[in-house]
Amino acid sequence: MLTYSLLFVSMKYVEYIKEAMCMSAFIVLGAQWGDEGKGKMTDYLAESAEVVVRFQGGNNAGHTVEVLDKQYKLHLIPSGILYDDKINVIGNGVVVDPKALFDEIEYLVGEGVAVTPNKLIISDRAHLILPYHKILDVLKEKARGKNDIGTTGKGIGPCYTDKFERCGIRICDLLHDDVFEQKLKENIEAKNQIITKVLNGEPLDYNKILKEYKEYADRIRPFVKDTSVCIYDAIKSNKSVLFEGAQGMLLDIDYGTYPYVTSSNTTAGGVCSGTGIGPTLINNAVGIAKAYTTRVGKGPFPTELEDSVGDWIREKGHEYGVTTGRSRRCGWLDLVILKTTARVSGLTSLAVTKIDTLAGLKEIKVCVGYKFNNEIIDYFPASLEDLAQCEPVYEIFEGWDEKVADARSYEELPESAKKYLNRIAEFTSTKISYVSVGPKRDQTIKVSDI
Repeated sequence: MLTYSLLFVSMKYVEYIKEAMCMSAFIVLGAQWGDEGKGKMTDYLAESAEVVVRFQGGNNAGHTVEVLDKQYKLHLIPSGILYDDKINVIGNGVVVDPKALFDEIEYLVGEGVAVTPNKLIISDRAHLILPYHKILDVLKEKARGKNDIGTTGKGIGPCYTDKFERCGIRICDLLHDDVFEQKLKENIEAKNQIITKVLNGEPLDYNKILKEYKEYADRIRPFVKDTSVCIYDAIKSNKSVLFEGAQGMLLDIDYGTYPYVTSSNTTAGGVCSGTGIGPTLINNAVGIAKAYTTRVGKGPFPTELEDSVGDWIREKGHEYGVTTGRSRRCGWLDLVILKTTARVSGLTSLAVTKIDTLAGLKEIKVCVGYKFNNEIIDYFPASLEDLAQCEPVYEIFEGWDEKVADARSYEELPESAKKYLNRIAEFTSTKISYVSVGPKRDQTIKVSDI
């Protein structure tokens, strides 16, 4: 009897420890084609987190955060940097352009935001973006002609290519002079062959790049740690850890609208490989979704509005890229996309943003399926050719007025907006945890726990 009691107590203690560890870590990621308002929502959710971690992408991302009357634009550094008491982590899955990193640090410092090694740590396993990556990015995109992908030209794709070809240079290499010199020399010799003989570009100067990056080595060294250990220790000590994604589900290298995608895994699965943390340590995943749909660049877009309504949404929602300034294509909300994201990333809740942008429309359409080959499907096809043949099936909802921006609780939302949100939750089988009615922190309504 005593043995049984001790065993029972021991098992309950183990369960408690496991629950404590799991409850402290959650993911925030884009549920559409990116630009969903992740910056604002991450900043908002970071208030209750102690550690904020970027797990993929690079400075091709663009997050806009408004605090009081001040706006901040972030590209590489996690959104938690705006808080003085948060640790911010750039994980191993991120590709780091040192110039972009220190430009962003200087920008933030100029805005009164402290960026120190106590607030920001960078993985020693993260890969470096070098000048040849950016040159190759631009020249390859030019060579594609009308088949261009729409890359930002930041060198992200070529850097990930080198990573998987096992010729990349990591931050830990940068901190070892002899290793960095050898790898850089080998890479520049190889890249110059492609740049000059295949793509008709100008050769790169090894000595110039070596000098520049050795200076970066001295500047970046205080920020560098084994971030996997740091994150694990934080979760183990029951600190709240927020994993922040860049881009969105449909830009994922595996599950996005390939080849019009980014070069990393933007889904929840990317967190584990991009941070060195096992999946059992994470228990919540929040998908950020606009109340409508946008995308940048080429590729099929079933609910796209190529009319005055689309133009109206673009202008009212300020749908222009933070990083590139490119105008975004706009369309009705596509619940097939959100259902796919919920399935692939195991979303535990959704945060719906920018319902204030739709204010003023008499009726609002929502896609609840695709007509394809004389059937109605509720999943996102892999083939772009198949996707291009998909005809959206719409449900129509009554619109709401501008007063929605003044709501500070779910009860204060217009009934038509509540019906809209309820349909999203019903179709995706995913509860809504937050609703954003404007760009500021206080224009965020908590509906439920994540």
